[in-house]
Amino acid sequence: MVTAMPSPKHVLFVCTGNTCRSPMAEGLFRKAIAGRDDFAVSSAGVAASKGGFASRETMSVLKKRGASLEKFTSRPVSEAILAEATHVFAMTEGHLAALEARFPGHSDKFFLVREFSGISDKRQGLDVPDPIGMGMAAYEEVAKVLETAIPSIIAYIDSGK
Repeated sequence: MVTAMPSPKHVLFVCTGNTCRSPMAEGLFRKAIAGRDDFAVSSAGVAASKGGFASRETMSVLKKRGASLEKFTSRPVSEAILAEATHVFAMTEGHLAALEARFPGHSDKFFLVREFSGISDKRQGLDVPDPIGMGMAAYEEVAKVLETAIPSIIAYIDSGK
């Protein structure tokens, strides 16, 4: 008897420039799903340039946590990228609105990362704050939000939703 392989789940994280938050989420998610072949993960940005590198601070945060981003380069979100994704997690309500406006046919795949973190912030609402130019403490704060959200994101996807 031949058993069908489970169809892979492709998780896409989206931020602005695809150099800080979404690559950090991609790296942390990769670490969280290590050893699982039913997931793929990537990232993109609503205003990203193609071929940029993740920020030095993002790479430092990932290295400190034993996560990595091999061969990473930034890329703008596109119809083709969204067609591959089964679940898309935006960092901010603004990113979510941009995705919904530009790609309404995929809106059933769109979520906010912070909806899964269980952490609300009076100043940021449901947004994962942009750490660019804010120093390492801001990047560490983003990592904490992502590390809290990722297990819930995995559980949600595993539940078949």
